[in-house]
Amino acid sequence: MAGLATWSLTAAALITLLPASLEECGHISLSDPVVRLGNPITASCIISWNCSHLKPEPEILWKLESEHQPGGTQRRLPDGTLQSNITLPHLNHTRARLSCYLQWGSSYLQILDQAELQAGYPPPTPYNLSCHMNLTASSLICQWEPGPDPHLPTNFTLKSFKSRGKCQTQEKPIPDCVAEARQNHCSIPRKHLTLYQTIGVWLQAENTLGTSLSPQLCFDPMDLVKLQPPILRALEPSPGGAPALPGCLWLSWETHNSSWFMRKKCELRYQPRLAEANWALVTPLPSKSLHHELCGLLPATAYILQMRCVRWPLPGHWSDWSPSLERNATERAPNVRLDTRWRQRQLDPRTVEVQLFWKPRLLEEDSGQIQGYLVSGRPSAQAGAAPLLCNTAALNCTFRLPPEAREVALVAYNTGGTSQPTPVVFMESRGPPLARLHAVARDPHSIWVGWEPSRPRPQGYVIEWGLGPPSPNPSNRNWRVEHNGSIPGTLLQEDIKPFELYEITVKALYQDATGPSQNIYAYSQEKDPPRVPELHLKHIAKTWAQLEWVPEAPELGKSPLTHYTIFWTNAQNRSFSAVLNTSVSDVILHDLEPASLYHVHLMATSRAGAANSTGLTLETFQLPSLWEPGMHPIAKITVLEEDEKKPGPWETSDSSGTCSLPTLVQAYVLQGDPREVCPQTQTQSSTNDPVLYGQVLGSPTSPGPEDYIRCNSTQPLLGGLTPSPKSYENLWFQNSPLGVQVPPSPSQDDDCVFGPLFDFPLLQGLRVHGVEGM
Repeated sequence: MAGLATWSLTAAALITLLPASLEECGHISLSDPVVRLGNPITASCIISWNCSHLKPEPEILWKLESEHQPGGTQRRLPDGTLQSNITLPHLNHTRARLSCYLQWGSSYLQILDQAELQAGYPPPTPYNLSCHMNLTASSLICQWEPGPDPHLPTNFTLKSFKSRGKCQTQEKPIPDCVAEARQNHCSIPRKHLTLYQTIGVWLQAENTLGTSLSPQLCFDPMDLVKLQPPILRALEPSPGGAPALPGCLWLSWETHNSSWFMRKKCELRYQPRLAEANWALVTPLPSKSLHHELCGLLPATAYILQMRCVRWPLPGHWSDWSPSLERNATERAPNVRLDTRWRQRQLDPRTVEVQLFWKPRLLEEDSGQIQGYLVSGRPSAQAGAAPLLCNTAALNCTFRLPPEAREVALVAYNTGGTSQPTPVVFMESRGPPLARLHAVARDPHSIWVGWEPSRPRPQGYVIEWGLGPPSPNPSNRNWRVEHNGSIPGTLLQEDIKPFELYEITVKALYQDATGPSQNIYAYSQEKDPPRVPELHLKHIAKTWAQLEWVPEAPELGKSPLTHYTIFWTNAQNRSFSAVLNTSVSDVILHDLEPASLYHVHLMATSRAGAANSTGLTLETFQLPSLWEPGMHPIAKITVLEEDEKKPGPWETSDSSGTCSLPTLVQAYVLQGDPREVCPQTQTQSSTNDPVLYGQVLGSPTSPGPEDYIRCNSTQPLLGGLTPSPKSYENLWFQNSPLGVQVPPSPSQDDDCVFGPLFDFPLLQGLRVHGVEGM
């Protein structure tokens, strides 16, 4: 019955109008509490007479879990009770809760009772029933497979009896063994068995819907003895005995005490600890001996080994495999060649300190692994055995040579023995050097180093390489020995990184001497030339300009420049270029257009790439004929271009007769052949060949106006007059009759700096592009 505590509220509130004896109001009855999964089930919900006179008459509803179930029929019985019946056509739940409710109005439900439904299948027939006699537990243990889950609690009972022959008759029953829940095995104690008497065994599975039986077994329990797995061990070779052969293992094992009196046979399986390796089987192992030598293994390889045994020749079951034993097969002695190099340091006249380096090269694919190295001196007659200088697992060691010693022996060793000794003779460096040592990067991770073999032909070469300046690390250098003395070079690929400078050292090896060490520097991968010479304007004229530069000093390890290319572009974006040899440091640009602006830059090219210099801007001049009648000859025009940082006002000194100017870039305008050397300033001048001087200040490309300077000179400008006339006197001479003086302007008091003087003869022949309006 459902009490007040089990009421279910599905709308807004509980109904509290029922009588106090609510527990006795209704209950559910089922046609069968357990049915086969998918079969129908019928249920009834009855409300007793003392609860059925409620007004208005309530309706009984059904729910399976939380889902409403239609199809219920409701009627009032003669005794006044109210009954509702429902049939569920297919029960598809293995466990479900069925509930009946009273409905009041349209939204209020009151639970009356609940019933638990179960559905499943009869137990399937158990299969794979087998038994074995466990001597350690002294019982007969049987196990089975239960089959598919019937979804109902199922009991398994092991049934047996004593019999004769083939179990056709039962002589005496043996107590049943009921398996624990979710256990698929059961045992019959040894006390219920008779030695060498046949028994019959079968399994019974039972649940609410039925019972099933397995096929019956008939056997003598002693024929099903299953031994305990043996304990497998490895034997170490005895200290005084012969070492084990390479690729072999010595094994031993122990059997359990319960089966020591039985005759048995065993088998061994093993597999290498490698990816996707298979088991290999050794059977049978000798029955009387408890040890075995297993050979044919990969030397120095880890193996997993297991062992099992069976009663023999009588019937029985194989034991389980023993716990795994992992061992390494015996190693081969190292079969290697040891390449060597060394450094020496004289400590005193009789003692030399040697730092010896070596590298092993395997001569066979399955050569034994190396555990360490031994360096020993040559044995002496007095001391007998050779003195041991080093015993190390590293690839180098430092030791002091005994007096007069020039040779040591180097061997590699492991548990299988030692390699053939490598003699190391410390030869003098008196062999001929290599010729034409060179290096070039093949790709970002390799460098080819080549040479021209000397005469006599070397027996081999020692090559070392590592990072070069600025921070080389001698202790972190790679090296190798090339044993072919006829090769012209080798490719270095170990630890080569892009864009790094490497120092490479090559030394030739001869019969009884070595050649001198020779160094070369090379980049693994070069970038474009990092620096390009800066262009400077040397001379400029109406239709030509001469440029110069200072070649950059060669850089360590960098490829030399192959050529220069000079480019110049006019204001109309018309470009010109010329290829120059790297031996030149200046160039003359011909056929320039007068009064034009040009942008010039220099490109330096090497095998690694090309890079451009910063640009230089030129402006050529439009000059009238300087040899027209009435024009004085022009010796020089100095065009001064201001620096980026303009200085303050310039000061003059009347006592010196010179102008104080800022640091300026100077170019020259020459008349005649551009390759003529400009004449030096004369201390004296002929009155019949006057020379005029002038200076133009400012940048031809700057937006501001230029300044024109006339400075005092020790050379007379005009014949017969006093030296260095004032600026206004020069104007007066050209535009006024002789002897007529023009008063000076107040702004022309300075002898050096003044505004544009358009009547100055020199300026009449100078037109700067962009200021023609002046």
